[in-house]
Amino acid sequence: MSSSHASEGPMEKDTNNSSSIYICPPCIMFPQNPAQIPRGHSYCMSCVIWLLSNLLQMAEKTTRGPQDIPGSSPDENEFPFGYPTNICEDVPDQKYLCSNCNNILKKALQTLCGHRYCSACLSWIVRTNKNAICQKCKEEDPSTLSEGSLLAEERAFGDAAINKEISELKVHCVTLGCSWSGIMKNFEEHQSLCEYALIPCHTGCGHMVMRKKLADHLENGCANNVTMCQKCKRSLSSSEYQEHSCEGNLCKEQKHVQTETPSKEKNCPTPLISKDGCRFAEAGCSFRGSKEKIKEHEKTAVGAHMLLLLQHIKQLKASLCTAAKSANGFIPRSDLNVNGAGKSVSDLQIPGGLEINGDLEVDCFPESSVSEDESVLQQLVREKVISELENKLHVFENIVAVLNKEVETSNLEITAFRRQSELDQNVIRGLELKIAELHRCLTQKDAGLSSLHKTLLFSEQASYDGVFLWKITDVGRKLQDSVTGRAVSLYSPAFYTAKYGYKVCLRVYLNGDGTGKGTHVSLFFVVMKGDYDALLPWPFRHKVTFMLLDQNNREHIIDAFRPDLTSASFQRPVNDMNVASGCPMFLPLSKLQSPKYAYVKEDTLFLKCIIETN
Repeated sequence: MSSSHASEGPMEKDTNNSSSIYICPPCIMFPQNPAQIPRGHSYCMSCVIWLLSNLLQMAEKTTRGPQDIPGSSPDENEFPFGYPTNICEDVPDQKYLCSNCNNILKKALQTLCGHRYCSACLSWIVRTNKNAICQKCKEEDPSTLSEGSLLAEERAFGDAAINKEISELKVHCVTLGCSWSGIMKNFEEHQSLCEYALIPCHTGCGHMVMRKKLADHLENGCANNVTMCQKCKRSLSSSEYQEHSCEGNLCKEQKHVQTETPSKEKNCPTPLISKDGCRFAEAGCSFRGSKEKIKEHEKTAVGAHMLLLLQHIKQLKASLCTAAKSANGFIPRSDLNVNGAGKSVSDLQIPGGLEINGDLEVDCFPESSVSEDESVLQQLVREKVISELENKLHVFENIVAVLNKEVETSNLEITAFRRQSELDQNVIRGLELKIAELHRCLTQKDAGLSSLHKTLLFSEQASYDGVFLWKITDVGRKLQDSVTGRAVSLYSPAFYTAKYGYKVCLRVYLNGDGTGKGTHVSLFFVVMKGDYDALLPWPFRHKVTFMLLDQNNREHIIDAFRPDLTSASFQRPVNDMNVASGCPMFLPLSKLQSPKYAYVKEDTLFLKCIIETN
């Protein structure tokens, strides 16, 4: 049953560096007649048989004593768990390495102590060591070992973040001759299709061949790929069958016919195939047939074969216990289930189409034994499922407890933050009130400063003897503003006839006003409301003289008038200022702009007003 795989275990280790990791871990190839266990791993059906054989050997070691118990690393029949580091383009970060095999994590699990293991590594450590302790915790600080350092599958959880990062690592194929490169999540798919990978021949001949040369091997070199001669009943390889001749040259004639009429190949009868026994014959299966029928039989009779293996293991267990008891008084323990054998059988996920109906394999074993062992297998499966669900429930309860503590901590932090936020809001509101008050004070001070500035400016420009000299700059621009109507007139600063006398000012229209609009400069005299008007005689009756100064001191423009005592312009002001009165045709614009005169020089002119106060 296990002859073909007994030599494949060591061969796997020799070819691991060149062919790397495959979908089916024992045989490093894409699963043939795949079977899946509840943990998600896929195996060839033949590899399952080989593993069960190894488990039986482990059971024999268990009866011999503790010196034969596996150590701290896999033996030659164990398969590598993580991805090898040499497939990475760059040196992988330490966080991506398994704490056990030191390879890149495969299906990473994180323990309560914070270290990471491959899923298979953790399962193997727990299976082979009682009360296993995290090796990393021992190495880092043995004095800090705690309950969290104890390893158990139910106390570990999948590290989705690390698995996602690992799936994006850049990798390449290390198989000699292959130039493939990509990311980790596509690596296993490539390895199952790599043309340069060494794979075992699926016929069980024991040869390891490149995948791309498998067809040539089956055609010319495979010892198990045989065809039976119809005449002499001899089993021949493909190459031997092409050269074979027997009595009556019947085979040659058939070959000649097939060569001459290839288009009728489908209508020609196929050569008879030798009838071989099922590979489960040692376990009690009596089926015989051609290779094609045996393959179909092995594919459809998975459940029946598992029951046969279970019976075989039970018988072996009974015989081992009896032999040990008779040899040295060894009392078999009730929990000896041939270690992983029962677990492997119960873990196998039987496809939905392979339900055991009692009449599935009438040619293998009696119906009564099928129904009896079927109930045993179903009971084992139920117990296993219940155990796994309880373990998962325990893990979820631990997770929920941790989350509840985090929620409580978060609630306390949120409450503290809210309290602090309220205090901060009160401080902010107080500061905002202070800022508003300061803003009001600044506004008042700005207004006061503006008033003081105006007063200072007025004080600097004010005259108290009835003589005022007015300097007007930017004459060209201001004249244009007057023409366009943007600023029709200009007011001079106020001045006084005496310190406590009349308050007056000048008003000029550079583009003219009234009868002089557009042709002359108009200059007017304005009586303003003063602080001492109540003490002054009214109406205003002093003579006013206007002068436009020639800056070359040659020809000044002079005009004067006496107030009309009946005019409202010279009565005591009721508003800020009275209506202006003066000379609407003070100076022709042509004369103002003439280069012959120096009334405007450097874009500046000077107006002078003299009030006779005698």
